Amino acid sequence: MQNSAALAYQQVGKQTVSPRLLEANLLSRAAAQLQRVRDDWETNRPELFEALRFNRKLWNIFLTSVTGEDCRLPRELRENIANLGIFVMKQTLATQNQPEARKLDVLININRELAAGLRAMPE
Repeated sequence: MQNSAALAYQQVGKQTVSPRLLEANLLSRAAAQLQRVRDDWETNRPELFEALRFNRKLWNIFLTSVTGEDCRLPRELRENIANLGIFVMKQTLATQNQPEARKLDVLININRELAAGLRAMPE
C-alpha cells in the first residue's frame, strides 16, 4: 500500500509536466495543511499528526531522492537539501512530542519558500 505523500506525488505528477512544479505544488499542499492546523489550533489540532505525517513523508521522498546515486543535482545543492530535510525531520519530531502551534511556523515557512523558489526557477 502506498503512503499518502507518494500517492499525492504521483497524482499531481499526472496533472503537471514539470517535476519542479510538481514539487512546488506538493510543498504548497503540505504548507496549507499545516497552516490550517496553525490557524485554528484548538479546533484543528486533531489534524496535526496527519499534516505532520504528510509533510514528513514528502520530505522523506526528497531526502531519498537527493541522497540517491542517480541524483543529477550538483553536490552542494544535494547537501543543502539533505541538511534542510534533516532539520525538517527534527522539527517535526519536536512538534509531535510537544505539540505547540508556534512550532509549525518554521515548517510552513520552509515549504512555502521552497515552493516559491521552485516556481521562480527557469526550466
